[in-house]
Amino acid sequence: MSADGRKKRVCNHIDLSWNKGRLALSEQMQSKYFAYKGSFIGQPLNSAGFAELVRNVRTAMPDLEVVVDECICEGHKVVTSSTVMGTLATPLFGYSVADKILAIAVMSVWTLNPAGDIEEIHTLIDLEGVHQQLGIETPLSMLLSPA
Repeated sequence: MSADGRKKRVCNHIDLSWNKGRLALSEQMQSKYFAYKGSFIGQPLNSAGFAELVRNVRTAMPDLEVVVDECICEGHKVVTSSTVMGTLATPLFGYSVADKILAIAVMSVWTLNPAGDIEEIHTLIDLEGVHQQLGIETPLSMLLSPA
């Protein structure tokens, strides 16, 4: 699979899973050894765990939209920089309901096997940005606040 093909596959996976909730289709793009690792979860998730995570997030943020801002491919690795947007309608990951649209920066490193199946996704979410948008003070925000 070409670099453009790998980038297209990753962007299609994001659209099918996060934006459309078509989890059975997105799962077909994952290898049988699939693992998802993210900053909100303490252990890797397999395909079923990833699908449950996506369902939970889509339920909590019914207007969820993920926009891929940049997609770069090097070998069998693809890196995406995305913006996750939506309103937190029900509590999620310990965060309370918010009546405003959040815009959350997300970086993911994807590993595809030679056949083009997605083997791993490592995702880092800008938690400090989430805290700022929700008005949650953290030790870092207090340290960086202007006097």
